[in-house]
Amino acid sequence: MKETITIKLLKTIQRGYEALSHEAKLMMSDFILTQRCREGGFINKQGEQDLYYTTFGSLLQYVFGIKYNTGELRSYLDTIDADKLDLIHYAAYMRCRLLASVSDSKFLGALTALTSQKKIRNEESFEVWPNNDKNAPYSRFIWHSLLEDTNNSEQNTWLSKEYSVEGGGYSNMKGQDAASVNATAAALMVKGQTEGYDKTSQDVLYLLNSQLPSGGFKDSPQTHMPDLLSTATALFTLRCYDTQPRYSAQEFVEAHWLDNGGFGATILDSSSDVEYLFYGLLALGTL
Repeated sequence: MKETITIKLLKTIQRGYEALSHEAKLMMSDFILTQRCREGGFINKQGEQDLYYTTFGSLLQYVFGIKYNTGELRSYLDTIDADKLDLIHYAAYMRCRLLASVSDSKFLGALTALTSQKKIRNEESFEVWPNNDKNAPYSRFIWHSLLEDTNNSEQNTWLSKEYSVEGGGYSNMKGQDAASVNATAAALMVKGQTEGYDKTSQDVLYLLNSQLPSGGFKDSPQTHMPDLLSTATALFTLRCYDTQPRYSAQEFVEAHWLDNGGFGATILDSSSDVEYLFYGLLALGTL
């Protein structure tokens, strides 16, 4: 069976975890535990239990081998009306449902769960999409990942040329003159999974040339500074396309590691959450 995007992500994060020192693993494990709620979920930056953050926390627990009560996670998920969720939260909900079916904290158990057959809502049932556009690259990425995670057939997974930027790259808005790193990474992952990973694509070249000498990536030319999310997604996508980045990102990623064990979104951030720990490990796993 072809590896899903989520499996590729998890295996890359596992590589990042394995490269850590024993002390770093303990610090990050302790941080993950501080982000967990008694009710079974994980908190957001405001300290509130959050479904979106719960999917990151749940995935990290398997990478770190942290034991947790799947019954508590199922109880938390039972309080959520999945039919009323937008696409992003519904994809998080389904991923958590799959992970909650695993009886232990073994990494291979999570990989198996994330290819289980599950019936899902149809595409037309979602009233809210990212960027209010169901056809934008990020929306197609989330939808395609959801199909893969639940072992459903690939239907309506396509990318409109209206989001392609002349000279390479994609935008999440139609008819733009400048591409976005994150939109391009999303588009390339969908194209890679459905059409094959063609490293000669001008979109891959756009992503490659977007890296700064510091090792980081900005989402767009208008963005003031490089950030960890854009850097992690770009490095991960380049790795999937078997393309070596122009500069080493080791020092850039390590500069975002905080004393509490998490990672900051930018060099100016002093707080973290499980989402950015996920991105930090993802970036480390590509190096």
